[in-house]
Amino acid sequence: MKHIIRFALALALITSTAAVAAAQNALQLAAGCAPRAGTPPPPSDVLRLIGAQDSVQRQLFGAGELVVIGGGRERGVALGQQYFVRRLASGHGRRGTRAVTTAGWIRVVAVDDTTAIALVDFACDGLLAGDHLEAYVAPALPVDAGRADTQGEPDFSAPGRLLFGDNERTAGATGDFMVTDVGATRGAVPGMRFAIYRNVNVPGLPLAVVGEAIVVFTDPETSVVRLTRTRDAIYEGDLLIPRRR
Repeated sequence: MKHIIRFALALALITSTAAVAAAQNALQLAAGCAPRAGTPPPPSDVLRLIGAQDSVQRQLFGAGELVVIGGGRERGVALGQQYFVRRLASGHGRRGTRAVTTAGWIRVVAVDDTTAIALVDFACDGLLAGDHLEAYVAPALPVDAGRADTQGEPDFSAPGRLLFGDNERTAGATGDFMVTDVGATRGAVPGMRFAIYRNVNVPGLPLAVVGEAIVVFTDPETSVVRLTRTRDAIYEGDLLIPRRR
């Protein structure tokens, strides 16, 4: 009987460990697909996808397909290199900071002087001919990025705002990633926690708390947060109040 109990406990531990690893892997993939902030246009000499290794011309590609890069060894492309495949969101009249959508990432499997062939390792969305490439860096997530944490007092002296989600969506929910106007120059660091408040614009009513978020990536003027808890849909313009510990 003791042997059976020990086996059952060991099996439960293995299963639990596998489940945690699977959840972490899913979170890593989701973070890799998170939107980033950019200002148009990308550099004129940026590497781009120009098509697929196929017998017919196509503009849309997915995971497991071979795509062609419009640059080779003469542009610094080497066998085994990985790239994010990204595009600037359409904007819809938006001025200033725009969303950069991550379509997926690729790995170079063949290269000559002027072109290269790459395998689509992961597709967050459809990859399009004309999408530009950026060097791939595996996402390094803060500890406990997958859970909400309400410890720390909100500091209303330094509020920020949510700008947009993927493809410049104006709303988000638990688990989504959104871009903010709080960057490293304003003290944002990975792992920083925010309470999310909304001004309901009714005289006499206080700000309403609508969610929680954690910073996962930072740039000088912006950051990307993961929404860890929401009581309502989260909208662009909602206030980010840092939690001080």
